[in-house]
Amino acid sequence: MTGLGYTLPAVIAVVAVCALELKVLRTGLFRRAAYWLSMVIVIGFQVLVDGWLTKLSAPIVLYNERHTSGLRFPLDIPVEDFLFGFALVTAVMLLWERQRASRNHG
Repeated sequence: MTGLGYTLPAVIAVVAVCALELKVLRTGLFRRAAYWLSMVIVIGFQVLVDGWLTKLSAPIVLYNERHTSGLRFPLDIPVEDFLFGFALVTAVMLLWERQRASRNHG
């Protein structure tokens, strides 16, 4: 049986970052092609590195499967890693954009 010990915080992180952009910061980041291209690049490298670290045939990083959704794709990567990655990278980019905007207008 799987649990939500890692899954729930990952989902909450994505929702929180999206809400931060859509309700508070409103940088327009999600409407920019450069953002989505950046995310494709990040995910590409994440698949390579995370896939190597979490491959079930010889894992370097182990997860307690009771605390994850149990979904792994691709290369045995827990889907929660992508959620946390999205939230982390997006939060940094949002704060960067906010800082840049405040510098240009203040």
